Amino acid sequence: MQRFPKGYRATPITGVLKTHGITISMDGRGRALDNIFVERLWRSVKHEDVYLKGYATLPELLLGLTEYFVFYNTERMHQSLDYRTPDEVYRTASGGGASIVDKFTARKENHQEKTESKTGAAPCSCVSKATLLNSMH
Repeated sequence: MQRFPKGYRATPITGVLKTHGITISMDGRGRALDNIFVERLWRSVKHEDVYLKGYATLPELLLGLTEYFVFYNTERMHQSLDYRTPDEVYRTASGGGASIVDKFTARKENHQEKTESKTGAAPCSCVSKATLLNSMH
């Protein structure tokens, strides 16, 4: 596990992230909740694929995992998604995370409308890597 150096939160990158509305958490509280989805995913990967197939080489493993993730996202039903596939939930914008996406999209569109009415032009909706790096100096 990678540990961040003491005082990491005071580095210039955190200021850049905050100015763009990105929140960070490195205090360790709630870590189990942050990781639960990843832990569940890798438990499924190991028990449904890796342990059963016992890959002997790295190329076999990479091919096997590629095939498994296609299956996992397009064919495997998920109880937490009302027995739908992640692909179906994504395509239909329904399910647990859809409300978050909907709120973000509505907020973004509202912001764009306000900006367009003030400037008469549509704003760029992304922050480039160069912008982030330049604002740190």
